[in-house]
Amino acid sequence: MSRKIVVTSGKGGVGKTTICANLGIKLANMGQKVVMLDLDIGLNNLDVVMGIENKVVYDIADVIEGKCRIKQALVQDLTYPSLYILPSNKIFTTTKINSYNIKAIVDALAEIFDYVIIDCPAGIDSGFHRAVYSASEAIVVCTPHISSIRDADKVLTILNSYKLSSVGFVVNRVRGDLILNGQMIDIGQICNLLKSNLLGVIPDEDSISMSRSMSKVQTKGGDSFEMLAKNIHFCQNKIFDCKSQYKGFFGAFRRKIRSKC
Repeated sequence: MSRKIVVTSGKGGVGKTTICANLGIKLANMGQKVVMLDLDIGLNNLDVVMGIENKVVYDIADVIEGKCRIKQALVQDLTYPSLYILPSNKIFTTTKINSYNIKAIVDALAEIFDYVIIDCPAGIDSGFHRAVYSASEAIVVCTPHISSIRDADKVLTILNSYKLSSVGFVVNRVRGDLILNGQMIDIGQICNLLKSNLLGVIPDEDSISMSRSMSKVQTKGGDSFEMLAKNIHFCQNKIFDCKSQYKGFFGAFRRKIRSKC
């Protein structure tokens, strides 16, 4: 049975699209047939993150308006043949984009793919509800900052009103050196605040901002996305330890060096 997962957040700028893109890459690398659906209409950039913006001919609005079939709008990934993207449109040009039409598209894609990953707009406006209505599972992305955690808590509360089979959260842009120095909220504290299922922890690395590099270069960030994908696919509970490289004598030296950057 296909899994329909919406990736959402309460606060913008937490790296939701990057999480979505790298999760899709890792699942495809595991042999799964994956499609990523960009529902951040008007502020869409999944096609840019995935490096396929120049290959886009049709978008989701064209599908809804009947200008093309769903398969015509899908863009195959440049590296993984089992990974596809259904782009969004840059302007909200039609009133036909509603929860029911989006769900019809998601359900049709679910008959073809193992995973339908929905990149949801940030916030809790109508775009959020359009995306969540189509999903059966949800991943909430937050960062280790109190404003992001508070917004994530609000989103998790709203998600409880939907009949989703699974809801969890991912903490992005975590710096182990700052946690050990007492300058960043610890992951355990975040779990106590959100009282939800922790699916993954992603370190703060420059390389993660470019999803294409993640499919070719093995980094600490790549390890964390691999763990996230396996936690979701195999129902594991292995969480990346962002603090390990900053412990001990050499770890203290790394903390000192990074604090000066």
